[in-house]
Amino acid sequence: MSFLKLGGQDRVVENESTAKLWAGDEYQPSSALRPIGSSLQVPSSQRPPCGNPECAGGWTVPWRSRRRPIFEGRWGCSGRCVLSMVRAAVRREFGDGLMAMEASHRHRVPLGLVMLAQGWITQPQGRKALDAQRENRTGRIGDWLVSECSVDRERVTRGLSVQWNCPVLTTEGFHPEEMALVMPRVFIEKFGLLPLRVAGSRILYLGFEEQLDASATLVLEQMTELHPESGLVNGAQFQTARGRLLECDSVETKLEAVADTDALSARIAAVLEQKQPVGSRLVRLHEYYWLRMWLESSAIGKAGSLPATTDDMFDYVFTVGARA
Repeated sequence: MSFLKLGGQDRVVENESTAKLWAGDEYQPSSALRPIGSSLQVPSSQRPPCGNPECAGGWTVPWRSRRRPIFEGRWGCSGRCVLSMVRAAVRREFGDGLMAMEASHRHRVPLGLVMLAQGWITQPQGRKALDAQRENRTGRIGDWLVSECSVDRERVTRGLSVQWNCPVLTTEGFHPEEMALVMPRVFIEKFGLLPLRVAGSRILYLGFEEQLDASATLVLEQMTELHPESGLVNGAQFQTARGRLLECDSVETKLEAVADTDALSARIAAVLEQKQPVGSRLVRLHEYYWLRMWLESSAIGKAGSLPATTDDMFDYVFTVGARA
């Protein structure tokens, strides 16, 4: 049994079958970005206003039939205005990345001390694991506790959950075909996270193997318009689920490297003009800039802005000043 804060209230959740408890919650993402589907609510007979606040022409005769592309819920009346909107988004994401790098590291009690305080290991076991780690100059203390001291892997996961002040999640209700659509495969492979399931069409459960990643949680909140609940997953369960997900079809993704943020803005604007999406959004996860495009309205699923299928979806993942 665990407690989740949903809709401003603490609620007890015993298993995933209780998703009906969340049916009355109304969750609004913390992101200031407009919902992906908002641009689809404009009647076809009406012209949406240009999303570039510096637009000089607004709308002229040559663009009478132009209704795409839509970038972050706003229409660009011309290629110049689309580029201006993209530049503003790149500056926003670049600034957010700098602030994340400058943020002070939060000190956490070492895992061995956490488990010792909980009575889950003895002092000799802790010393033996530390000695093995120092002698081999590699490996995580939790792995050495398992291999050298016969500590149960689930107990190590529980220790990590105490260290990170988060719940231990399971892979019950995990549907890899659906979760493979949540994010580009490169993030699954690089960052030790795994989308587990969507509950109540509002909550996205994210599993991590070793430690939580607040940046990844925020990025997925912005991109999916769902509320992420993060926790740790037992290593064996995590690896099995991850393997199943990586075998599934995912949104087509293209990796590209660009020289600088000006080149990034120009490339994104060119892609938007080429693909003409009904919805698109840019976010940054560590060194990666992720552009997701919904090419047709049918691509937007029922839960947040998650894709319905791989059809009519496209992802670009950019790196700046380095190889992808």
